Amino acid sequence: MLKLLLQGMRTRWVTLAGSFVALALGAGIIATTGLALAATFDGPDQAPERFAAAPVVVRGADQVRVRTSIGVRTQKLPDPRPVPAEVAARLAGLGRTAVDRTFPVSAGNGTGEAVGHPWAVAAATPYRLLSGRPPAAPGEVVVAAGEGAVGDRIMLTTPAGKGRWTVTGTVRPAPFERAVFFGEAEAARLSPDIDAVVVHADPAAVRAAVAPGLDVLTGDERRRADPDPDRDAEALVSVNALLGTAAGITAFVSVFVVASTFSFAVAQRRREFGLLRMAGATPGQVRRLVYAEAALVGVLASAAGCRLGISGAPRLADWMVQQGLAPAWFTIGDQNWPLHTAFWTGLAVALAGAVAAAHRAGRVRPAEALRDAAVDSGTMPPVRIVLGAAVLLTGAVLVVLGLVQDPAGLLKRKTYTTQPMLLITGCALFAPVLVRPAIRLLAWLPARLPGATGLLVRENASAGLRRTAAVAAPVLVTVALAASLMGTKAAIDAAKAAEARGQVTADFVAMSERGVIPAEFVDRARRVEGARVSTSRATSVTVLEEGTALVRSDARAVDPADFAAVSTLPVVAGRLADLDDRSIVVNEEWAVHRVGARVRVWLGDGREVSLRIAAVLAVGTGDNGVYLTPHNAAGAPVDRVGIAIRAGADRQAVERGLRAAGRATGTEVLTREQWSATQVPGGGSTRTGLLMILAIALVYTGIALANTQVMATADRVRDFAVLRLAGATKAQVLRLAGAEALAVVAVGAGLGGAVAALNLLGIRAALGRLDVPAAVVVPWEAVGLVVAVSAALAVVFAVLPARIALRTRPI
Repeated sequence: MLKLLLQGMRTRWVTLAGSFVALALGAGIIATTGLALAATFDGPDQAPERFAAAPVVVRGADQVRVRTSIGVRTQKLPDPRPVPAEVAARLAGLGRTAVDRTFPVSAGNGTGEAVGHPWAVAAATPYRLLSGRPPAAPGEVVVAAGEGAVGDRIMLTTPAGKGRWTVTGTVRPAPFERAVFFGEAEAARLSPDIDAVVVHADPAAVRAAVAPGLDVLTGDERRRADPDPDRDAEALVSVNALLGTAAGITAFVSVFVVASTFSFAVAQRRREFGLLRMAGATPGQVRRLVYAEAALVGVLASAAGCRLGISGAPRLADWMVQQGLAPAWFTIGDQNWPLHTAFWTGLAVALAGAVAAAHRAGRVRPAEALRDAAVDSGTMPPVRIVLGAAVLLTGAVLVVLGLVQDPAGLLKRKTYTTQPMLLITGCALFAPVLVRPAIRLLAWLPARLPGATGLLVRENASAGLRRTAAVAAPVLVTVALAASLMGTKAAIDAAKAAEARGQVTADFVAMSERGVIPAEFVDRARRVEGARVSTSRATSVTVLEEGTALVRSDARAVDPADFAAVSTLPVVAGRLADLDDRSIVVNEEWAVHRVGARVRVWLGDGREVSLRIAAVLAVGTGDNGVYLTPHNAAGAPVDRVGIAIRAGADRQAVERGLRAAGRATGTEVLTREQWSATQVPGGGSTRTGLLMILAIALVYTGIALANTQVMATADRVRDFAVLRLAGATKAQVLRLAGAEALAVVAVGAGLGGAVAALNLLGIRAALGRLDVPAAVVVPWEAVGLVVAVSAALAVVFAVLPARIALRTRPI
């Protein structure tokens, strides 16, 4: 049996080469993503950056800590409390101190994000003077090298508005922030709150001196005082999701490719297996022969894939760093478990792909050795019908249950990237049944045109169902994935933008690149005759659900009277006008969402309060958060201002006044239409991940098309000879081969489009259940690219082998 196996593999090396490449690539991608995933689990401990030279740092607590039945739960706070002035004075009695205040600044040419600090705290940070001197008087600043030279007069926008400052010194730029240093008195004027205090004293004495609600940070804990200390952890979570999805899609698509390759190969070897049965081989021996081929290819390909992974993982890490998906320090470690996972997964995929093929091979009767039929039959065994129906039914039931029970859940990335796989699998299982009517429908008109090409394309594709299905399946999978994933993301993005536009009725919206609107702009805007101004602050609230889980929700702090003039919210119960300092507006996702009920929450600065529910909002696309009054958002700066024009006011005069206020304070004033245009989501890591997934699927499609077309052409030498004897030229035969390839790709694209349409209609229905205006968005660019590449590959790998086959004389 071993000798027979090796001889057969040597004879059919072209057939097995496609499976080998697909498996090696799949194992390589799994090894690469696995090594990168392992690196996210074991990141190095990051040392403090900003306060690296500070012995002790005192700052407001940045976490809410709640004791539950399963231990202490924590949640990050967006607006830690400032350090009280009396505490800072008490700390000054323990030793030398430096007070830090952090506030937004636009530096240099007036664009980009920067932060301001008092110069006194620079000694506790990595900043050191490169030239000039520290700021000593109002109107003087120190900037990073490249932002200005000593003696320059630069324009800065601070919380107090726009102004010119003189550069008295420069410091070396830091990787963690873009800083501008002011004198102590001027920093206190621009930002009265104390954000942190550097203390040169015994930590125990400092802890004894501080009030509750303040953190005393020493050693590595000082990293919590860095700008955005959780950015690396959040980036690694995104990398985890991206790589995990990519690995799952890789396994899914590779099973398809390998299964279709083995299935088609077995169909081509009916007579060979019939001869083995006539020679005395049992069905079990034939099945074991197919399994042995799959196992041998799987072992060799998986080993090659692991080697690819070792080489590819560092390159993937570098690419993710360059794309901003991973932290700058992200590198691949020396873990071995991803390689074991990739190897055994590759072998399992090879064997799983051969299951149906081995079963079919074992059912070949000895009489098949004498059979020679041009028309495929028995392409849909009962097991395949039952399995396909079960998969399709499961996919449909999951969609219906999601629509009924949790429509918002269908909009989550983990759901919409995995759920289409069931419908894709079910449709692919029914491909042999669907292909014949699809090809006849597609070729109906060409078959009636003058000439025989259209007729031959229809009949050849219909007769060779296994060949047609094997070529159409990978196209179906890739088109369905491209249209489903990219279309779903586009539909959700469009729905979010439409929802945001529908909730804003303001005539103008003021924004700032720094994320903070200067108080001077608000004052100037309020003085514009005919303008009604509503300020809005971003914050959050945290609630304890089921006694064990701390859940944080984004929130906005608004004045309900002014806010009603610039916005309309999807209120399903209660009234927004009833919102006051002792109440809250929640959405239907909250465990408690009954008007009048009281909820225990922790505010953005860590305060624990009990608030009455004044109104309840619809869930929408997930961006309908919580609303509070400014009293319950202490420390949160104004980041958006809506302005409505009062009845009877001169619109042009109001606009001139607002734009003048914007120019004076470095604030951008947009019309409602201009602001709406900014709400269309861009790419981001989700789009990058989807494109990477589609690239993987497209590569597999290319492998499957090349392999299947080469295998199929080897069986069609006699067909080509008959055409030549009937008078067809070589060019006509090649055109026929190309036309057949295009027809089959069109069938696969059509079936994939149908599957994608079902998925996209499910997303549209989910958005409709959430009362969000939605439309089906077809990603024509992505689908067009997939179809074009598939068509080109199919034609090339159909025509080239046919051209080689035509070198043989027909007689």
